[in-house]
Amino acid sequence: MASLKDFHLLSFDVYGTLIDYESGILSALQPLLDANNRSSVPRLRLLEIYHELEVQQQHETPRMPYSQLLATIHQRIATRLGLQPPTAEESRAFGDSVGSWPAFPDTVSALRRLAKRYKLVVLSNIDRHSFALTNSGPLEGFPFDLVITAQDVGSYKPSPQNFRYMLKEVKEHFGVEKEHVLQTAQSQFHDHHPARAMAIHSAWIVRPGAIMGNRREEIYDWKFDTLGEMADALDAELSAP
Repeated sequence: MASLKDFHLLSFDVYGTLIDYESGILSALQPLLDANNRSSVPRLRLLEIYHELEVQQQHETPRMPYSQLLATIHQRIATRLGLQPPTAEESRAFGDSVGSWPAFPDTVSALRRLAKRYKLVVLSNIDRHSFALTNSGPLEGFPFDLVITAQDVGSYKPSPQNFRYMLKEVKEHFGVEKEHVLQTAQSQFHDHHPARAMAIHSAWIVRPGAIMGNRREEIYDWKFDTLGEMADALDAELSAP
């Protein structure tokens, strides 16, 4: 197997890998739960319903910007939970919450370390405006080398179209071929399974306790609990005699 130092470019999932997607979603759903006196709904149930409806909506409307998609499924989440329907304004607020979802504590420092060795590219199921809010806020304006959103591609991962688009763009921009790209992500469903199907190597950032995107079959070439651990592993390789 190749070593980490043999790659030239990391293609990142953002929400779930760099951003604490699940905590952000749960916080954004809290006003709906509070308004219905249902704050006791288990975390697992909320996230499973959210993930199911998100994937379904992404399949049905692959060109819908993510913030609008969130607003759309907000109504459906309420229905599934037997809650009073939210107002259009409340659903828009849910859709606009993405920019406030927090980064994992190790994210920004690990990105800075990894950027000394690799080109860093975003490949995210997001729209351009929402990512700009995330990047300027929780990600502290980190200067990614290239940003590719679902809005740019016209589909959502795990569609192979997103990965083909990424490979084409990184070759055109940086001259990097597939064998030197490392998909770096938390979600088995959105990233690791489709990457393997396209013969793209991957590093699994587990984020212990994460629920969404898991699959019984765990596919990866490298496995780290956090992005910081991946940066540590790279440093160890580079300092080895």
